[in-house]
Parts: sequence; C-alpha cells; structure tokens
Amino acid sequence: MRILIPIDGSTNSLSALMFVSTRKTLLGSNPTIELMNVQLPLPARASRLVGQDALTRYYEDEAEKVFVPARTILERVGFHATESFVVGEAAPSIAQAAEKLGTDLIVMGSRGQSALRGLFFGSVSNGVLAQSRCPVLIVRNKLPPMTDALRVGIAVDGSKFGRAAVRYALRHLSLFGAGAQFYLINVVSDYAGAVMPDMAGMALPALSEEEVLELQKDEFNEAVEPLRPLFSKAAIKPKEVCLVGNPGDEISAFAKKKKLDIIVMGSHGYGRFKAAIMGSTATRIAATGDVPLLIIRHA
Repeated sequence: MRILIPIDGSTNSLSALMFVSTRKTLLGSNPTIELMNVQLPLPARASRLVGQDALTRYYEDEAEKVFVPARTILERVGFHATESFVVGEAAPSIAQAAEKLGTDLIVMGSRGQSALRGLFFGSVSNGVLAQSRCPVLIVRNKLPPMTDALRVGIAVDGSKFGRAAVRYALRHLSLFGAGAQFYLINVVSDYAGAVMPDMAGMALPALSEEEVLELQKDEFNEAVEPLRPLFSKAAIKPKEVCLVGNPGDEISAFAKKKKLDIIVMGSHGYGRFKAAIMGSTATRIAATGDVPLLIIRHA
C-alpha cells in the first residue's frame, strides 16, 4: 500500500501521522509511506533580494523543521518513510503528488471546522477532496485509537459509490488491523412521516406501521444484498445496521454511540461549494463529528 501523508508541523497533521503509526498490521505489511511538506512561496521581491541559493536553503530548513517531529513518531515504531517538499499551493500540490506517485491513500489532519466555514476559508482537506480522485482519510482533532483492531463503520446507500467504499475497505484490510469489527450501515427513509388528507382535510397516516417497516426492510435489503457476497468472499461477517432518518445525522449519532474508530464511505464527487450547498452526507458527518472519515472516490 502506498500512503501519502501531507504534514505542516501542526498538531492536526501530527495526529494523522499518529494514526498511521498505531496501525501495527498495516506497518507490518511494509507499506510505502511518503511524508510531504508544502510551503507557500515567498513574495517575488523577497526571493530576488535573498538570491536562489539562500532561498533554496530557507525552504530546506523550513521543511526539516517539519520532518524532525514526524520522523521521530515513525522511528518509535521502527518505520522509516521517504520525505519530500514542494513550494506552491497545498491542495493542488498534494493532489498532483498523489497522482504522480500512484498513491492508494492520502492521510490528512483537519482542524475540524464546520463544512461551511472550511469552504470559505479554503480548507486544504476540502481542496484535496475536490481535486483528487485518490481515497482520502481525514483525521480530526480527536486523538487516534492506540489499538490495532478498529471499529469500522462502512456507510452505503445502494449506489456504486457505496460499493466502491466496500471494495476498497476489503482490499486494504491491513489498514483496520487484525480482528477489526465492521458495521455495514444503511440509512432508510422515514416512511412513517407520509400523510394523506381525509374527507375533512385532516392529515392522516398514509401507511400502517407494518407497511412502513416492510418498505424500510425492502429499501435496506436493496442496498445491502449486493454487498453481502463481497464480505462473504473476504471471510468477514459485518454487523448490518439499519438506521432511519437523515443519513448524516444518523450515522454521526451511531458512530458516537458505538464509539466507532473510523467511518468509510463513498463520495459522489461534488466540488467543495456544491457539496456544502447540497448537504452531502460526508460533509454533514465531517461537520458534526470527530471520527476519522475515509472518503473513497469512485473511479
């Protein structure tokens, strides 16, 4: 597995690195890990004044300050990563590096801003999600679990994006640790809210309780049934979870209740603005929780 970890010396980026360092099964599979530092270019006037050699030394020194603590974290678990730095804008530089390296996963820290605030402040993690087709793991401001085996929630909605998330998770089981526990989550519609007017114009339930339950059962099975053979082939039996209501809110609440360590889900590929305005499930979960969120882009 080839992993790209962008770091900038912040607590958030070190949290992402800590997450990877706790993955004993993953590290035992000898992945290729690339630490990447992106530095904003100095103003053109300042660059001309100091000269190219001094400018190069400045960028190298600044990168080294970032790499030293990151290097220490990985050396504690006996792992050595390759290191590189570039000068430019963070999000496009990271996305381009991921494509060039053939990266299987980008692991990033996030300051945990709300989706809307992150949008208008040019969140790097949002930018990478918008510009890269590579899977991105966003580690929030919560400390990563120190155990190897994770409690993993995989959110599916019956679409090709949910199937892509399941396939990725099953291909990269080492990421979640030996003995990881999987929850296959689908959120169905709340048909109980459907009403119809009677002769007097009063709102009456359109469906009986039995009819509501049957519709929800059918909707759940339609989303989950095609995925069961994939888990069976991988010799994994996930706990199937049917939730009712708004997907973002319900998945966030379930993750908190069950103390999930990570949520895996597919992305419909919206850009930053469209995702925020349309209220995508991933955006909602990212805005309301601290659980690391692994977003899989459908190829």
